[in-house]
Amino acid sequence: MTAPAPTKNKVAQADSPTTDALRPGDFSSVLDRNIEALKQRRKGEEAKASSETRVAEGITRFTGSMIFVYMHIVIVLLWVGINLEWVSFVPAFDKTFVILATVTSVEGIFLSTFVLISQNRAAAADRRAELDVQVNLLSEHEITQLLHLTIAVAEKLGVREARDPSFSELEEHVAPEKVLDKIEESGTEVETSV
Repeated sequence: MTAPAPTKNKVAQADSPTTDALRPGDFSSVLDRNIEALKQRRKGEEAKASSETRVAEGITRFTGSMIFVYMHIVIVLLWVGINLEWVSFVPAFDKTFVILATVTSVEGIFLSTFVLISQNRAAAADRRAELDVQVNLLSEHEITQLLHLTIAVAEKLGVREARDPSFSELEEHVAPEKVLDKIEESGTEVETSV
């Protein structure tokens, strides 16, 4: 019986953002592991959210729906109809609409607060997007390095396609700030032409 292959230093591995290497045929299990890790991470974030935050998110979700808009249309139309005495069987209670103005002002204050609370939670999604960018940049760097090695091996073996000029651009590392500048440039042109 052979001893298992030595693994990386466990202390270094615990601090590292990497996992063990893939074995042939392991892609689907790694994919499943990654999906499960993300699910667990989201569940952990949701569990850490205070009950006040969850209530605020629920209110924001409801107030951002069309049902909320329809309810307001009905309530305001009824309020106006009653207080302009268009509805004869209900007595007017706010002929100057001061109560309506006060209620809608207070509602606006609370709704804006709930939206701000929800936006704070949305910052966590921004962190996940930033993680996505970092992983993509690391992948791009690794792929560029692999391309360098592949071209060197191909040249050593005398493979003519290794001298393809299109590879020279692929061998360059991507500068994310230049990509962002280009996106902003093209975005500005689109906005000004509309």
